[in-house]
This record gives sequence, C-alpha cells and structure tokens, in this order.
Amino acid sequence: MPSSAHLGLSQRFVHAPRFPILYGSLRERSFSRFLAYEAARLLEAMGGEVRIYDAHGLPLPDDITADHPKVQELRALSIWSEGQVRVSPERHGNLTGVMKSQIDWLPLSEGSVRPTQGRTLAVMRVSSGSQSFNAVNSLRVLGRRRRMIATPNQASVTMAYKEFDEAGRKRPRLL
Repeated sequence: MPSSAHLGLSQRFVHAPRFPILYGSLRERSFSRFLAYEAARLLEAMGGEVRIYDAHGLPLPDDITADHPKVQELRALSIWSEGQVRVSPERHGNLTGVMKSQIDWLPLSEGSVRPTQGRTLAVMRVSSGSQSFNAVNSLRVLGRRRRMIATPNQASVTMAYKEFDEAGRKRPRLL
C-alpha cells in the first residue's frame, strides 16, 4: 500500500488557508455582503486568511480589456486562494448579474494557469422570499465548469431582511 508521502498527503500549508469571498450585490444594505462577512468571521476563527472582494467599479465582461485594475484584483485573488466562497442574492430565480460578472471575469485558463482549478468552492445565497436553490445550483454549475470542487452543503438564508440586525450581523437562531 502506498504511503501518504507517496500520495502527496504529507505536504502541509506553510500559511493559513486562503479564501477570497465574492458577494453579488452593490446595495448599501446588502444582505449578501452581510453573509459574506459572517462567513469571513467563521473562516478566520478557524485559522483561515480571508479577503472580501468589493465589486464596485468592476466593468461588465467584454466592455473593457482584462488589464482593468478591478479585473486584475479579482484574478489575483483567485490565484492567491486555496478555496473560495461565493454569496449571491437570488433575483428573478437565479444569481445576480453582479455575481455573474465577477465569475465571467475569471478566465478558464490564463497561459498554463487555471486560476480556479482544484480550489474548494462554498456557495451561499440570500433572498427576501421563500426557499429556493436556483442561485446555489447555478453557482455550483459555474464552479464545476471552472474545475472547482463544490462543497455538498450550502447556506441559504431566506427572508434575509429578518435575519440581520441594523449593524449587519446575523441574528441568533432559536431552535
């Protein structure tokens, strides 16, 4: 039987696991941003290093060249990462254009580097209405297309306007 060293399992990170978090709303009171920050707090408490990407100023795909600073920032975060978290509001039964634009700016390949391949992907969604899994399902499909390993579970926050306080913190849930 091969040893763990032969399988490459003995290699350890020399840094904390790195996670960029993308969220899909530009609103001032954005529930997807609030959930992104909750995820960041949890990942940091578990020893991860987190950077939250702010999509303000990101141009639409194909509207400008990829040397735009916001595009370069997004692509650098993807290459920097070991795992990624994507949080989208559900709008019209699917993920938002803001989220899709961020994903579309991440190339399938860049030279010999695939900026998402092999990274773990966690997906989350918020909505003002009822339970649906369309946005998280779309995020998974887009992740698999980019050769990411999507987690089997997701966070789905319905009626998000009731779930976050005025400071943007998740309210405790009573069982």
